Amino acid sequence: MGANIAVNSDNKETWSGGGVKPFGASYGKMMMWFFIVSDALTFSGFLAAYGLTRFKFIDSWPIADEVFTHFPGLHGVHAPMYYVALMTFILIVSSVTMVLAVDAGHKMQQKKVAWYMFATIVFGLIFVGSQAWEWKNFINGSYGAVKTTDNHILQFVKDGHQIALADFVHNDRKDERVQHQRENGLWFEKESTISQYSVAQVQEAFKADPSLLIRIEKINPETKQKIILSREESLAHLGKANMVVEGANLHVNEYGNPIFADFFFFITGFHGFHVFSGIVINIIIFFNVVLGTYERRGHYEMVEKVGLYWHFVDLVWVFVFTFFYLV
Repeated sequence: MGANIAVNSDNKETWSGGGVKPFGASYGKMMMWFFIVSDALTFSGFLAAYGLTRFKFIDSWPIADEVFTHFPGLHGVHAPMYYVALMTFILIVSSVTMVLAVDAGHKMQQKKVAWYMFATIVFGLIFVGSQAWEWKNFINGSYGAVKTTDNHILQFVKDGHQIALADFVHNDRKDERVQHQRENGLWFEKESTISQYSVAQVQEAFKADPSLLIRIEKINPETKQKIILSREESLAHLGKANMVVEGANLHVNEYGNPIFADFFFFITGFHGFHVFSGIVINIIIFFNVVLGTYERRGHYEMVEKVGLYWHFVDLVWVFVFTFFYLV
């Protein structure tokens, strides 16, 4: 046992391994693989929980094509999944540049390592920024909806297409409701931002336009689309409304089941934290490359180790992308 952990005084290796390295890997690489395996188990648990929860609420789960429809610079254009696909492509390209950086390190080509790592950092920053932009749109919402007393979400459609509250509710709140804040003397009560419209306004505007219908959370198993109610059924369901919902948070979700938002924030946020951590580590390694630290050491093993982490983060995103956006 002692021979396996002893420091070799001749070649200064940290892990002699009794003269044999497991899988030909150094101590540092082995430790990175141990971390990756343990982190993979963590992500597996999260995605398994998501899958089981989705299966439980399969008939009312939000449809990804109706949730992730935004694209930068194309306001009001229905572009389902386009930007998410672009984000995924950018992250995959960053894996390619990281592979090229590792390959250049094997050839002791300092400048190429620096350039490829710089490209990896840029692509990583674009991905994290895109994820933050997607979060912003998800939180702010696209159309708005109402929640009923039995905790169901009702969306509004016209001519078979979902429309926003602003498309048929044209007045400001009539109840003169003020958000609880310290400035208005209600410091002891805490609440989130109130909606732009009141339930009474939405109900009144809906009744005034006979072309409007209600779409409920439940999915038609044949068409795979949310069920649209008749006018009479729509009025009956809207009569049970007690809250206007705009966007999504940990409590309500205009797209449907609030548990979907909980998983979305947690899993994509956890993955985003990994990408951000990888960017920080890549920046540190990049400066070491520029300063010639690894040239003096005679190897670029640190680039290889951070490369393993970066590829793992990219691979995890493939599974997150599949679970949240494709399935």
